[in-house]
Amino acid sequence: MDAAGYTTLTRQSGLMREMQSVANNIANLSTTGFRREGIVFTEHVKRLEGEASLSMASASARQIDLTQGGLTHTGAPFDFAIMGEGFFLIETPQGQELTRAGSFTPNAEGELVDADGNRLLDAGAAPLFIPPDARGVVLSADGTLSAGDQPIGRVGLWQPTDPLGLRHEGGTRFSAEGGTEPAEGATLVQGALEDSNVEPVSEIARMIEVQRAYEMGQSFLDREDDRIRTTVRTLGDSR
Repeated sequence: MDAAGYTTLTRQSGLMREMQSVANNIANLSTTGFRREGIVFTEHVKRLEGEASLSMASASARQIDLTQGGLTHTGAPFDFAIMGEGFFLIETPQGQELTRAGSFTPNAEGELVDADGNRLLDAGAAPLFIPPDARGVVLSADGTLSAGDQPIGRVGLWQPTDPLGLRHEGGTRFSAEGGTEPAEGATLVQGALEDSNVEPVSEIARMIEVQRAYEMGQSFLDREDDRIRTTVRTLGDSR
């Protein structure tokens, strides 16, 4: 296969990954706290002496869209939504991870956990405990949880120390290469959940665009294959 074929193959591989990313975005249109992802294409150019330069594309890097999603009001006392930048910090079997999905419930020990049993951490990165006799738990905009007039904890808001170190671990969870630090300027809303930030119309339009680009690349590879077969057949007949 010549350089044009290899170049097209790397492009096709990248387009396939982008199609998978778009499909995953569409599948999570209704997932609470989901963050849209895209694929970043990079080009590598090598200059060859006496020949045309060789260009290869790759698409291995992901781009996470941190645009604010809309809010759905649930009225549940332990449903929390973030307005602004920042994440909830949860303790998972893989270590501390970040999420924008704010649906929590007290477990048997009184600790606030998500649907998978991961504990929600406070502003000091310790588990949040709700006393069994607590009634009328209220969340203030700065994250302070109170029962009656007594504060019982403060929900932590965190962000990656290196914004480029945010890595999608699956679902609505992210890891932060380089660690985390407290987030400033965001507020919390009680009795609400943040929606997915995927825009269905633009995402479907992107899917169509990627599919057409992939079909064009496949058409080129088919023509290249026919050209090579014809050349080999012609050379064989001329002997």
